[in-house]
Amino acid sequence: MKILRLEAIPYSIPYTTPLAFASGQVAHAEHVLVRIHTDDGLVGEADAPPRPFTYGETQASMKAIIDSVFAPQLIGLDPFDRGKVHAVLGRTMHNQVAKGAVDIALWDVLGKALRTPVHKLLGGFRDSMRVSHMLGFRPAQDLLAEAQRFREEYGISTFKLKVGRRPLALDIEACHVLREGLGSDVELYLDANRGWSANEALEVLRRTADVGLTALEEPCDAKEALSRRRLVQQSPIPIIGDESVPTAGDVSRELLSGGCSAVSLKTARSGFTEATEILGLCSGLGVDVTMGNQIDTQVGSVATVVFGAAHEATSRRAGELSNFLDMSDDLLADPLRIRAGRIQVPALPGVGAVIDEDKLAHYRQDATSPSPH
Repeated sequence: MKILRLEAIPYSIPYTTPLAFASGQVAHAEHVLVRIHTDDGLVGEADAPPRPFTYGETQASMKAIIDSVFAPQLIGLDPFDRGKVHAVLGRTMHNQVAKGAVDIALWDVLGKALRTPVHKLLGGFRDSMRVSHMLGFRPAQDLLAEAQRFREEYGISTFKLKVGRRPLALDIEACHVLREGLGSDVELYLDANRGWSANEALEVLRRTADVGLTALEEPCDAKEALSRRRLVQQSPIPIIGDESVPTAGDVSRELLSGGCSAVSLKTARSGFTEATEILGLCSGLGVDVTMGNQIDTQVGSVATVVFGAAHEATSRRAGELSNFLDMSDDLLADPLRIRAGRIQVPALPGVGAVIDEDKLAHYRQDATSPSPH
């Protein structure tokens, strides 16, 4: 079996409720659907969400790097020769989300060729994953109403609150309002998206000591090396690295320098292959991991569930899986469902994300003729 061609299909779907956070705001899912075609007629698929304010990649840059750089070098390779494929991808610096999508699409091909769910190829630990929901920048009472609705409708009992780049008092108020309104049996943790200084983060932790927060994600820029290390040393809860740890090498740097004490894994930026490397590194060092969200569509959320449920370490915490509910539509033919706070792993061969071709034709932003590659 050989790789015949690659497609990078840009598309756009509006959100019904834009998600705002410290490093930006998302009102449309302007993503890229990546497809790997083989000469056996198999097609592997994955979703690539550009986040220019976080990783520097845009919809246009991801399509360009896949069409112009990756595709010419990957055509003709056997999809099972994953080492050769990653040697090609590794020649190009950065572009982590584009690489991650190519990797997941490759795994999708392998699973379909073997007629086996990728979830089982990765480990097959559980058949579902617990869901965490992200709450964006809104007044405290509105955040509480949203959390109560998601708990009632979907059974979700873990919430991540986006904070940073606004008066500290607003974020602190939101923490207290959520805890008082939701009770003690709901898990709450924070994500500042580099929106604070390390000293501001320490102040927030001091003023929310009675709230029972379980973690603080990416409180400040990793460039604040000394202050961030002091924050990690003084924090009573885990400090999760996210934007600072997109690769296994970055994870090693941050953990060894004391820049974080836990790691957010995102399959959208690491694919399954590097995510496995990062997970092995963290497990060997006894470092907790959580499955993060790149403001994924349902296609991307399927990939997160497939990887997260496959391993014991990634199954311990709720994965950030529900923000597709804020989208007006999606590309999946069989929409994801959250029941009793969990999402089931698809039982189909491959990754399990089946695309509705009519929806893709409606939302795609390019000509519908196939790529020359």
